[in-house]
Amino acid sequence: MRKMAERIEKVQKALIRKGFKEVYARQWRQSVILEGEMDDWKQIVKAGKAAAKFGYKGVVNEIKLKGYTAPPLRVPDVQDGALEGKRPDVMIIGGGVIGCSIARELTKYNLTILLADKESDVAMHASSRNDGMIHPGIASHAGTLRGEMNVKGNAMYTQLCKELDIPFKRYGNLILYSDHVFGVAAEPVLAERARKLGIEGGKISREYLHQIEPNITDKALGAFIYPSSGVLSPYKLTVALAENAVENGAEVSLNTVVTGMEIDDNEICKVFTNRGTVYPRLVINAAGTFADKVAEMAGDKFFSIHPRKGELVILDKKKGHLVTRSMGLVGLDQAFADTKGGGVMRTIDGNVLVGPDAYEIPEREDFSTHRDHIDAICKKHLPLIKGFTQGDVITYFAGVRAPTYEEEFIIERSDYVPNLVHAAGIQSPGLASAPAIAERIAEITVNALKPYVDIHKNPKFNPYRRRVPHMAALSFEEKQKVIKENPDYGVIICRCEEISKGEIIDAIHSPIPATSIDALKRRVRPGMGRCQGGFCSPLVTKIICDETGMTPDMVTKSGGNSQLVLEKTHKGGDAK
Repeated sequence: MRKMAERIEKVQKALIRKGFKEVYARQWRQSVILEGEMDDWKQIVKAGKAAAKFGYKGVVNEIKLKGYTAPPLRVPDVQDGALEGKRPDVMIIGGGVIGCSIARELTKYNLTILLADKESDVAMHASSRNDGMIHPGIASHAGTLRGEMNVKGNAMYTQLCKELDIPFKRYGNLILYSDHVFGVAAEPVLAERARKLGIEGGKISREYLHQIEPNITDKALGAFIYPSSGVLSPYKLTVALAENAVENGAEVSLNTVVTGMEIDDNEICKVFTNRGTVYPRLVINAAGTFADKVAEMAGDKFFSIHPRKGELVILDKKKGHLVTRSMGLVGLDQAFADTKGGGVMRTIDGNVLVGPDAYEIPEREDFSTHRDHIDAICKKHLPLIKGFTQGDVITYFAGVRAPTYEEEFIIERSDYVPNLVHAAGIQSPGLASAPAIAERIAEITVNALKPYVDIHKNPKFNPYRRRVPHMAALSFEEKQKVIKENPDYGVIICRCEEISKGEIIDAIHSPIPATSIDALKRRVRPGMGRCQGGFCSPLVTKIICDETGMTPDMVTKSGGNSQLVLEKTHKGGDAK
């Protein structure tokens, strides 16, 4: 008790020294809880970061922001009993790349699995709002869980993408520098980190850099290259994981929000949702920015998520040939930051992605974009490649990451709730780490359930999934063969991306049906080209209506209340 008191006293003194006199620290279990009220969100985050340096398992930051009321959670309108009384072996909360990876991994066993997500589709938060980069791992420190999972997960992607039929390229990553001092100082540090983590790569000369990337800025004096870095579509990956999980027996329940839990004898016995009460043997918390809220429902909130937002810019495909690898210019001021400041990269679909930036916000679902941020991103990164201009921008978007104050992954069984497993704090490089995280969580889950379930391998597990044919990527002969089998594949709906009617129809009837405009974008890309759906959206809407029986006023952009049309405006006209 004396040691505990001494440690919490050190935290309190450190907070006071840093000017946080209105913050009160106390210990709860193995975590430190911060309480008080402040008028600056950035300072609240700084207080949490300061408290994370004293060896506690986690920081629970309960400091209130003066005058701020958090917006209500976006929840589905659905209220039914579709899940009432279900008793899955495992209930996964969260339909991002982590939750879907875990669901697929667990279908390798004879377990009943239910994945619940409050949105109308999987991959609607961070898993569709990132750059799609499979990081090599060099940004992570040796000895951290983030570093271990990143390197291990990266190595798993070649086989995983082959199984899921997901396009994936290892283009490589460049850390650029324009300061010789940085190049000299960083070389031994990065070399030692690469050695410890087992990452291939190292320093290259200015001459070689400009040879492999001829359009790069003359300001780049050299670089560090890491060839294992790859790129893919993060939302297509997440959809593929979820579909393959369903094909192997898992159930995915969308429009399903967890509203509470009932705890009996320290274990979760009931999970309450808008679609009924579920009675799982074990719960996996993969809820992203809401992971601490789920932990709180179970009485195990030993950490806090502080949302970190980033905005990104997409350039037209016509500039895709100017760059191959992902790259960013890093200086001494960014060497020890939580984020390396973004950069430019060619996406798997041929566009160029620029950004992201990073800044702390109190909201967990704020996906708005801001002109000053977009302008700053363009000003900072477009000059890296000769030929890029702001006129090449076709759209932009934002995502919110889910870091803890320790800036570390949480991949573990709860210390206090035996049938709760956390996959939380999964920020960048979460996408690269996803396969390894899923494998680790599956191992923890199987060990936790062994006393209660006769667990063995699923003999019917099929890792292979066939995606909808992408006509734009096929040869003339291949196109002719597909069209002969299904004439709808010869009808082009989206001219920018060359997406056919057949692709859209097959996506609508896939294992996880796509019945909104954005859900179809995540699968087959109609509306993702230069015109951003200006020409094809009405046609896509009509196909949805024809295939599902919906009327145009029922079709949404992204679920919820995002209808594209509200009512007929032409009397006597057909709403279709």
